[in-house]
Amino acid sequence: MNNAWLTVLTRDLLQAYRRRSDIATTFFFFVIVSSLFPLGVGSDSAILSMIAPGVLWVAALLAGMISLSRLFATDFADGALEQMLLSPQPLALLVSAKILAHWLVCGLPVVLLAPIIGLQYALPNEAISTLVLSLLLGTPALSLIGAIGAALTLGARGSGLLVALLVLPLYIPVLIFGSLAVAASQHGMSPQAHLSLLAAISLLALVLAPLATAAALRISVE
Repeated sequence: MNNAWLTVLTRDLLQAYRRRSDIATTFFFFVIVSSLFPLGVGSDSAILSMIAPGVLWVAALLAGMISLSRLFATDFADGALEQMLLSPQPLALLVSAKILAHWLVCGLPVVLLAPIIGLQYALPNEAISTLVLSLLLGTPALSLIGAIGAALTLGARGSGLLVALLVLPLYIPVLIFGSLAVAASQHGMSPQAHLSLLAAISLLALVLAPLATAAALRISVE
């Protein structure tokens, strides 16, 4: 079982490496969107620090959403998804490996870039640390929830737009708690409550999302 999970994870990471343009798209989208706001708003550090939590979290959310429609599309096109459905291994387990690969490719780079982008918004060191921690706790939930939408819209025309319509309402709690954690740190308050809620959302999604995604894949393939 562990071997099958590692095989799927390694395969998806190798595919992502071969399609480096997908990684670059997520990387540059986050950088460009985050960097445009300081240019448009101006150099007032008070304004920049005030809008930073919401802007950076929205940019991270949209950057991760770009590749969601392709999460299962390649496997669906080449028949690998049908082999996964016929495999004796639990489909939810294999799906969790694909979701982890998506987060490593699309979510982790955003977390690593956050400290550099935060400097553009004149965020203090404590707020930058909270931003990184909130993204580390919250972005896995974005990948897990997004996988459900990607599975439900698999094979549908205009799946990218459909995924956005399905998952954006579910992303709102993550967005709210993530931005509030950074804002609380900026104002000298403890972000612990918001970070705990982010962790709880990610843990709940970790338990439920692979099962829901596996069920959605079976429906879509049939």
